[in-house]
Amino acid sequence: MAHKELAFGGKLLRDLLTSGAVELAHAVVDRLAANLPVYRALPAEELSGDIVTVAKRCIRQFADVLHDGALPEPGDLAELRESAARRAEEGVPLDAVLSAYHLGIRVCLDLVVPHAEPADLPAVIETQRLTLEYLRLVAAAVSAGYFDVRGEEQEARQSLFSVLLDGGDAEQVATRSGLRLPAGYLVLGLGVGVHPDERREGIDRSVAARRKVRRLRNALERATPERVLATLSPDGGIALLATKTATEPTPQEWTALGELVARLAKAAGTDVLAAAVPARPAGVQEAATLAGELRAVAYAFGMRSGLYRLDDLTVEYQLTRPGPARDRLAAQLDPVRDKPELLGTLRAYVSSGLNRRATATGLHVHPNTVDYRLRKVAALTGLDTTRPAEVLRVRAALAALDATVHGVG
Repeated sequence: MAHKELAFGGKLLRDLLTSGAVELAHAVVDRLAANLPVYRALPAEELSGDIVTVAKRCIRQFADVLHDGALPEPGDLAELRESAARRAEEGVPLDAVLSAYHLGIRVCLDLVVPHAEPADLPAVIETQRLTLEYLRLVAAAVSAGYFDVRGEEQEARQSLFSVLLDGGDAEQVATRSGLRLPAGYLVLGLGVGVHPDERREGIDRSVAARRKVRRLRNALERATPERVLATLSPDGGIALLATKTATEPTPQEWTALGELVARLAKAAGTDVLAAAVPARPAGVQEAATLAGELRAVAYAFGMRSGLYRLDDLTVEYQLTRPGPARDRLAAQLDPVRDKPELLGTLRAYVSSGLNRRATATGLHVHPNTVDYRLRKVAALTGLDTTRPAEVLRVRAALAALDATVHGVG
């Protein structure tokens, strides 16, 4: 028997739901934020973006079900399944995700039920039946998407990633898993700053951090046709970008990689620092160690974003290697180590390119004060910045001190 278009009070339910679908979607999201604490703690950008989009899709789909009497096919629920996977990555509990769909349907029913009249009882009963059937399919799709975040392919890639970092037989693991090893990798040691949402009052910081990581991972995935192997946390991680050759990247390729790091920072919404080392698959373990060391060196020298190679940090890297020479250099600054006005002035003077006026401006003091402090430093440490031959030693002593303080090397 053909399905009769459902109507309450002579008004088609589909028309009631879809005529103001955008406003209704926002009403659904407002109800979610009001009734489900985990949704209330999501960043506003996510609520007004991804969550509203999914709500609109669900409203229109539910309206079609009530109009046609035909339940959606599994493929029609793909968007809901993908949305559930994103919530899983962000750590939103499954019960909250399922509650969100039930609450959303409740908002839809609250809109149409007041139009029902006594003569509409058969339509009300049919609406109830279709609602329960639709929610059953939605719950199944959402649950499947939630638990599908780590599929077989992802497990295989994670195994390959672990073997590469451990220096094991990556070729054997790749063959067994049906994967193909590239000629080489660019090993990125990533450092990621704190997103503003992670500091915002009333926002679930763990959700904001996981959302940042998801955006970062998505940006990495878009960077290359090959799947990126990576382990990421809110403060950074290691990523392997497949390359077609195992040779040193060209200047153009380094430029492109620098642009990628800038896109990662934009996607993450905060600073992203990347230390990059090229390697063959068999050399990934050693390259990852070096990338981690370069990242630590960059941080120790006050760098917070951008792309860095060993060529960019050769002096800083060498000065941070442990040994008696580094210890002697750092020890030269011991007399001013606990005198922040002297040590700070010395740092500012060196950073300004030995410009006393720029140093004075940056420190909000008179240039004569800068001169006085630098003379005090010279008297206490023997490091005289007025002598050109001493400037390199001053820089080296500061680098050695920073490496010692930050535990680099």
